[in-house]
Amino acid sequence: MVVSPRPVWKCRTCPMYGKRPSCPPHAPDWKETKEWVRHFRRALIIKFEIDMERFEEEKREAILYLLRREAELFREGKLYAMALFPGNCNLCDDCPFERGEPCRLPTKVRPSIDAVGIEIGELVEIDFSESVLYGMVLIE
Repeated sequence: MVVSPRPVWKCRTCPMYGKRPSCPPHAPDWKETKEWVRHFRRALIIKFEIDMERFEEEKREAILYLLRREAELFREGKLYAMALFPGNCNLCDDCPFERGEPCRLPTKVRPSIDAVGIEIGELVEIDFSESVLYGMVLIE
């Protein structure tokens, strides 16, 4: 798994940069991630086909699916299973974090794959003609 500052720098071009708890600078930095991912032997990468007209709803469904998979793996004894979101968190329709208020769902928020510096393009072949999102669950 390639971890570098490149995805994090790309995050800086996003209008949501710094506005959600799953995004930099609130997510662990890429150097910490580089050390962290060395302690995992496997990762589950999930490709979600989405309808761009329902982008936010379908992204929310993908995030909720990733959280369910993480919980299932935890119940199976994978204590350190950890989901990584496809992009910024959108669990709430109206994010209080954007207004400087506490997150409503702090136990559910996970960093985005890019926010922690994981180069998803090194793990999957990106086809820009597809309407997809990639999520990940790191497994022990």
